[in-house]
Amino acid sequence: MVDQKSQLLMRFARIIAADGYDRDLQPVQWQALSFLRSANRFSRTPKALTAWLGQTKGSVSQTVIALEKKGLVAKRADPGDLRLVRLELTQAGVNLLGNPPAGLAEQMLAHLTADQRDQVVALIEAMLMAELAQNGGHPFGVCRDCRHFEQAATSKNRCALLDVALSVQDSGHICVEQEAA
Repeated sequence: MVDQKSQLLMRFARIIAADGYDRDLQPVQWQALSFLRSANRFSRTPKALTAWLGQTKGSVSQTVIALEKKGLVAKRADPGDLRLVRLELTQAGVNLLGNPPAGLAEQMLAHLTADQRDQVVALIEAMLMAELAQNGGHPFGVCRDCRHFEQAATSKNRCALLDVALSVQDSGHICVEQEAA
């Protein structure tokens, strides 16, 4: 039997996950668009999106197809590896993200004091990171906070793991390969 605390957490997660039906988009489609906006160029792939959303490949494929049909996302072959598909926001996708629906999570957090919000977010992050570590999931994180990030004296930083130069923009985005420094 599931205890009341677990039931409450599951209800909380389901209510938030169902939030966001707006402008003919499902919540998962908004989440996918938001991911693509915040991910670095190496992480904007169907595989990374699958890891971020915690869904099956088939489900994410259907999400991407729907976003393509709506003109919000485009698939591109990677010039360095033609087997790899990159996902890019179209201008319509970028424009849409400039005016996202009001989020239930933000509304719920607004009922708390700043200290309470920080505590709740820290607890959720700790639970998420522990679960991802236990199940071999990707924690994601900002590139410049990664152990593979190398700060350059010039304008180009470097990812030692992928052996590539990083723009300032890439350095501030999340990465599927990120490992905390």
